[in-house]
Amino acid sequence: MSTFAYHRPESVEALRRLLAESPGPVELLAGGTDVLVGITKETSRPAAVVDLKGLGVLRRDVEGVEGALRVGALCVLSDLIADARVQRGFEALIEAAAVVGSVQIRNRATLVGNVCNASPAADTAPALLVYGARVNVLGEGGERVVPLEEFFLGPGATALETGEIVTSIDLPLPARPRGAAFERIARRRGFDLGTVSVACLVGDDGRARFGLGAVAERPLLTVHDGAFDDRAVESLVAAASPISDVRGSRDYRLAMLAALVSRAHATALDRLAEA
Repeated sequence: MSTFAYHRPESVEALRRLLAESPGPVELLAGGTDVLVGITKETSRPAAVVDLKGLGVLRRDVEGVEGALRVGALCVLSDLIADARVQRGFEALIEAAAVVGSVQIRNRATLVGNVCNASPAADTAPALLVYGARVNVLGEGGERVVPLEEFFLGPGATALETGEIVTSIDLPLPARPRGAAFERIARRRGFDLGTVSVACLVGDDGRARFGLGAVAERPLLTVHDGAFDDRAVESLVAAASPISDVRGSRDYRLAMLAALVSRAHATALDRLAEA
């Protein structure tokens, strides 16, 4: 394992100095479940690890803000799953967060970290996409908001600019009835990235939003209007461009995507009827 410096700044100003003065790449640590794996496997060789848990500006909870629930950068997945407001309004996100690693991992991993890692197979990404999540970013130039569908640029790549950090993620509260569901297939339940994952949200106007994971270079958002039939499924599958790897071949992923899209849509419709 390579050596690196460790810092735990207590102010945004100190964080900015560390980022500006680092002689090499910096890894930002909140829960650490992705960062430490990368360092251990030497897929990441940072010059410094900067622990964000000392920053008072970063919250560890879910708070209600105008028109949304705001998930702080230090909020771990276990606390997200236990939040009654998230349970009531964001079922698909609860289902997605519940399959991230093991309970020990969920007690450490953060939602923001899962997003910032920008894995094409990030479990929470499809659900966040269908809910229209917004990423709150803080940098030297101040604060800005990035729609999640614009945040992912590719494997491990995000729209964050040098010196920027994510402070929270906003989940817009619904103005109308909706139903949503999350489906995933993986080699091992709870201890592996998804081979394919799908989230679906259906509004009371029949419009459906689909978040697709592990079938392209980044999580995808697609929107479908009109009748949901075999042709609609084929159109959604056509938007994907999966690779073949140890978790599954391209053909297997495409076949499973079609099945999961149909299953998630059916469950979302059932939940809409109960809303």
